[in-house]
Amino acid sequence: MKYALVHEWLTPKATGGSELVVEEILQHIKADLYALIDFESTNPQSYLYGRSIESTFLQHFPLARNGVQKYLPLLPIAIEQFDLRNYDVVLSSSHAVAKGILTSPNQLHICYCHTPMRYAWDLTFDYLQNSPAGKGIVGLMTRYLLHRLRQWDVASANRVDYFIANSHHTARRIWRCYRRQAKVIYPPVNLERFDFTLHKEDFYLSVSRLVSYKKISLIVRAFNQLGYPLVIIGDGPDLPLIRRLAKSNIKVLGNQSNQIVEQYMAKAKAFVYAACEDFGIALVEAQACGTPVIAYGGGGALETVLDIRQYPQKGTGILFSSQTSGNLVKAIETFEKFQHLIKSESCRRQAAKFTPKIFEMSYLAFLKDCEKDFIQKSSEKVPDFYEQNCHN
Repeated sequence: MKYALVHEWLTPKATGGSELVVEEILQHIKADLYALIDFESTNPQSYLYGRSIESTFLQHFPLARNGVQKYLPLLPIAIEQFDLRNYDVVLSSSHAVAKGILTSPNQLHICYCHTPMRYAWDLTFDYLQNSPAGKGIVGLMTRYLLHRLRQWDVASANRVDYFIANSHHTARRIWRCYRRQAKVIYPPVNLERFDFTLHKEDFYLSVSRLVSYKKISLIVRAFNQLGYPLVIIGDGPDLPLIRRLAKSNIKVLGNQSNQIVEQYMAKAKAFVYAACEDFGIALVEAQACGTPVIAYGGGGALETVLDIRQYPQKGTGILFSSQTSGNLVKAIETFEKFQHLIKSESCRRQAAKFTPKIFEMSYLAFLKDCEKDFIQKSSEKVPDFYEQNCHN
């Protein structure tokens, strides 16, 4: 079998769960790699350094290195330019348009879907409210663009033979958007990166990209009210806003190295997260350190965090029911009461459910099953339309 692996973008700033999935797949499958843009094969710090990676015309666009989202209308066209006819199996790792690559009927296409395209679905109104492109005449054009993008997104889902979702939450969203079933395989978390620490210091921690849907401003307002010490690590367009909002009990450190993040994560009293994530790999990384989690009780957090009130013997944190600073304040106060019941060992055991080895076994087994099923179906005769309907 000859394999191709398609991902959206490969840049030094793209270091989330989707990139970890790509890295893990490449450790077990010999595949040629394709991406809209690639700035990792020239990055000496990257595991992809020196690798031959096929990219698109977007590679040469101004400021592409900082992200191609600014060229959103061109992403579907760009991904369709890859000629993958020489491959038996096409694997896509998709959170935007990677699943839209063109394949032929005799090629197997398996998509690991991290999320249906957020710009077109969940974050549409968020984007329109918080961007100049969502207002006035330009706003009408943007709405039309997003409408057409949703149409393309649904149509391109039919190019996928088998879907994998990174959580049951994402699987439900795949069904809602595309009416397609998806096999749930959780992404890999490298537990060995994180020091398991029993002794915790007196501060809370939040690590995130500073964009509106991550709800960091909500966390800041809650800690402004409580006065408890909080450390925020991350960079993004909301960084100036977060620094303006934060009172003296909150340290906003901006972007930090992995080593610094890991040190803070190991020492924190608790990790705080208010976004609705499809999986939420940071929540598992915190638990790998033995650090409890206070998180919004929606999305992937429901599958990775065990509320101590529901699981008194093996709880790993506190979940709160709505994304408001008032609810988060109550959750933190509840954590203060229950924290002595949350054992660091329980957190580590919960994180151990999401190891690279478990991902490897599940992914390769599903790939093998898909290949067998695809070969079997390919050998079956397709029913003739006129034969089926000749008596109608």
